[in-house]
Amino acid sequence: MQKQHETNVQNQFGPRAEAYVASAVHATGEDLARISERAAATEPKHAIDLGCGGGHVAYALAPYAEKVTATDLSPAMLAAVAQAATARGLANIATVEASVEDLPFEDATFDFLGCRYSAHHWLNVEQGLSEARRVLKPDAPAIFVDVYAPARPLLDTHLQCVELLRDTSHVRDYALAEWLDMLARCGFEIDACRTWRLKMEFATWTDRMATPPHFRDAIRALQQSAADDVKAHFAIEDDGSFMLDMLMIEARAH
Repeated sequence: MQKQHETNVQNQFGPRAEAYVASAVHATGEDLARISERAAATEPKHAIDLGCGGGHVAYALAPYAEKVTATDLSPAMLAAVAQAATARGLANIATVEASVEDLPFEDATFDFLGCRYSAHHWLNVEQGLSEARRVLKPDAPAIFVDVYAPARPLLDTHLQCVELLRDTSHVRDYALAEWLDMLARCGFEIDACRTWRLKMEFATWTDRMATPPHFRDAIRALQQSAADDVKAHFAIEDDGSFMLDMLMIEARAH
């Protein structure tokens, strides 16, 4: 099952690597600014961008770290990140193909970790978080950014459905309480948590993943038939654009 899922992730994201490097949603945000701020304050010797996607965490870390390792399942994504790093003059970024559930690094290799928009693709999220803790030095900072699921089951179900239809490698957007519990169990102490909302333009959101037309139609049908409180929570617009709930958790390796 693990290998099948990883193959699906690679198939979904490999052909879209350039789109994720260029994506405005992924390339900007106050959360990236906060990651840069923390890196500037700590000046890590060796930082890791875990599940790097388009590499935006690595680009934010690189000016302040001696070395940054960007990991991802997709060779095509890593190639795009390496190319972008070279174009930006960031010679201290290295790429490593790896599963978050089985990282090829020694214990306590890194002294800073950033993980952004990745965990909802992990087949075994607690294994991935445990590996993240294993490869960090004690007391090293770790920042996790992701979509989070509303606590109400009706809203949760709607979110997971549209996410899966848009991207078949989606596993789960976790609730805030789930995040906090999992991080504690996996050896992290929480320093701070921030939430905000982010608008997804429907056409851009589905184009970036090359969502097939029949799945786009299914998402729109779900949105249009949703209960009024679902439409209100996600602020669903006439063209399908909507709001996502986002979180950023600042933690430390215990």
